[in-house]
Amino acid sequence: MFRIRRSRLEDVPTFLKLARMVHFINLPPSEQVIAAKIEHSTRCFEKVAGIAPEEPARKRRNARGGLAAMETDSDLFMFSIEDPDTGSVVGTSQVRAHQGGPGNPNWSMQITERTFRSQPLSVSTTHHVARLYGDESGPSEIGGLIIESSSRGHPARPGRLLSFVRFHFMGMYRAYFADRVLAEMMAPITSEGDNLFWDHFGRKFIPVRYSEADRFCQHNRQFIPELLPHEDVYLSLFPLEVQNQVGQVGPETVPARRLLESMGFKYRGFIDPFDGGPHLDAPTDDIPLVRHTRAVTLGEATNQPHATTHAIVSTMNEDGEFLAIESNVRIERDTIHLTRAAMRTLGVEAGATLGFTPLIFDAHPASDSGISRDAPAKDRKPRKPAPKRKKVSP
Repeated sequence: MFRIRRSRLEDVPTFLKLARMVHFINLPPSEQVIAAKIEHSTRCFEKVAGIAPEEPARKRRNARGGLAAMETDSDLFMFSIEDPDTGSVVGTSQVRAHQGGPGNPNWSMQITERTFRSQPLSVSTTHHVARLYGDESGPSEIGGLIIESSSRGHPARPGRLLSFVRFHFMGMYRAYFADRVLAEMMAPITSEGDNLFWDHFGRKFIPVRYSEADRFCQHNRQFIPELLPHEDVYLSLFPLEVQNQVGQVGPETVPARRLLESMGFKYRGFIDPFDGGPHLDAPTDDIPLVRHTRAVTLGEATNQPHATTHAIVSTMNEDGEFLAIESNVRIERDTIHLTRAAMRTLGVEAGATLGFTPLIFDAHPASDSGISRDAPAKDRKPRKPAPKRKKVSP
């Protein structure tokens, strides 16, 4: 039985290895950055548990406005998943309470259609037009989802649990999150860390490689509105192969996109200004996993044949230690019954208050993908160790 827990500093070497496998903004291949993210995440779990100060995160604003600033600009929750056979961590995912906000836009490009007509020629043409857009609404963002290749395709579907646990957590602690959830999906990236959209658009205004521009975002995002054009950009001026990639994801991210779409996420014509990947979003309370999550009381242990409802079950102790599993349970009103094995895995006894999400809808069967920017985690194409990543998770 795979178990989710909050990420710890001891996970840094594993996360560093995972980060080097993909072109990954929410988990850049930097030991220092990863450790800082985990430390911030730990404080956020402790705050939810009531043992850390409730100071407004946005008061700690860093004037540079890059990802480094956002690490403490908003609550961040990082999850690790443990292999039941080895006890080792094989994946991670993230959810950020707010991505950007007033005075700190989250940048994208909005795609619209524009039609031109000539009456004398009886001819009309329709063009897709992109325009830089700064979103200050501060949606919650999922991202940073990545799982070791050896665990993909496992019958227990640990990748799906890594994705679902973020929505379960949002449902349990709804007040910490925004009314809209954003998922920035990764566009096709080459094994060298290059991207067609960037090469034909962004690089014309920011004369560096895609991987370098992404790295700049770790420290300062102000260059995006300073250097990218604010005027309409006609995508029909680009080569057809570039046009065909706008709003699309790489092959490894297709299952993650389908999974999110099965839960109500939609592409509304917004793309990443660097790689052209689609931004999906959904009203938080319309997401089934959020809407059906509630607190329940744990009853006495039950036998496996009587546990017929499949669910995500979680616990968080007074120290902010969060644990979650996917298990069959028996339900009696606001009381649930777990098998003894499940109770041992969670370290709980009868009478405990647990988080409970019945898995009542059929997610896409190919949902156990290892990558999604969702990603997270702004999560993706295998690459050669070298280029680091931008933006962000999850």
